[in-house]
Amino acid sequence: MPTPIRTTATRRPRTLLAALLPLLAALLLAAPTAAARPDAADAVPSATLTEVTDFGTNPSNLRMYVYVPDGVTAHPAVLVAVHWCTGSGPDMYNGTEYDTLADQYGFVVVYPSVTRSSKCFDVSSPQALRRDGGSDPVGIRSMVDWVTRTYDADTDRVFATGISSGAMMTNVLLGDYPDVFAAGAAFSGVPFGCFATTDGSEWNSACANGTVTHTPQHWGDLVRGAYPGYTGPRPRMQLWHGTEDDVLRHPNLGEMIKQWTTVQGAGQTPAATGTPQSGWTRTRYGGTGDRAPVEAISLQGVGHNLYGYGMAARVLTFFGLDSGGPAPQPQPGACKVTATTNAWNTGLTASVTITNTSTTAVNGWRLGFTLPAGQSITNGWGATYAPASGAVTASSASYNAALAPGASVSIGYQADHTGNSAAPGTFTLNGTGCTSG
Repeated sequence: MPTPIRTTATRRPRTLLAALLPLLAALLLAAPTAAARPDAADAVPSATLTEVTDFGTNPSNLRMYVYVPDGVTAHPAVLVAVHWCTGSGPDMYNGTEYDTLADQYGFVVVYPSVTRSSKCFDVSSPQALRRDGGSDPVGIRSMVDWVTRTYDADTDRVFATGISSGAMMTNVLLGDYPDVFAAGAAFSGVPFGCFATTDGSEWNSACANGTVTHTPQHWGDLVRGAYPGYTGPRPRMQLWHGTEDDVLRHPNLGEMIKQWTTVQGAGQTPAATGTPQSGWTRTRYGGTGDRAPVEAISLQGVGHNLYGYGMAARVLTFFGLDSGGPAPQPQPGACKVTATTNAWNTGLTASVTITNTSTTAVNGWRLGFTLPAGQSITNGWGATYAPASGAVTASSASYNAALAPGASVSIGYQADHTGNSAAPGTFTLNGTGCTSG
């Protein structure tokens, strides 16, 4: 077996912004060589950028690079760091400081690397935009699975971040695999599904130019459609964008906010607005703390290549990785739902009361439940219901999105039935299991 080349002693100085300029990518110094591991069941050398081969299903022939710190923790978190167009996994390793942060906090970093000629990730094909549909997301999921098997990683602490094409892939990964990723951070990206094409093209000019706009519901439906029937917790999202971005223009930030606040069941009005640094405007949705469901940072006067030193530390704070412990997760029993139906012939009306039994206010809610077989919602009030049958999500309206501790809200719907007119039996509120009564 070849001896892996340790890169810590030969790593070149990091010139972050220069490293991220796509048009200058060819001027980068050669990335350190990473030794291939023929036996993917073995752990890789620590403190060394190492290529792993035969890591699992990989329909688009991605390459996998991994960095494991000397002080990797038991059941470590996993961070997938996704490169920009014309870049590579080793370029992402050299151009960001996630490996040195891994040294500090003990998590594992995965650097996927594109082999197609454009060196751009597939965020546009129909295969890429559905769970297990094929293409790049499947290969990246396999990389995560390899790390989980090899290091007994914490499956509740898997995260994704990316720059430009990698930011678009971060949106795609969170849409395709909401049960895998706990949160994401996208630097200069576009919404899930915005780059969709059906002609094999990797580029969508309308989306890049910021002219693709949809309602929050439509954007949310694109995400939910990637994994039909999924009603579990959705990943939190941190979004970064420069106002002078001339590659993926700034209006895409607003569209991503629409999308992920809707997916999270958070209102469109910020719960908090601040200026963490001169020229930055930070808005948080669905919460006011460092781990709000959605956080957006707009950088005034900054172009496409906005990533700079220190931003990765802010990503880790959002993920909850800078304390060495897991990000807060919602706990069951924080809500109570009462549901009754009044039936006739082939129709029924349902009345549903949601009570926030936690000590924390809910700002934007999503109620998940499964209709009995044969029932189909024809109209509703107090919420938006989708889809009409099967596993349904009722999303709050603007006027009832805020639910204080101990407060209740009543909603309802009318449905057709084929004989079973019972009310749903189990409910989740923003992914948290509710008691019924």
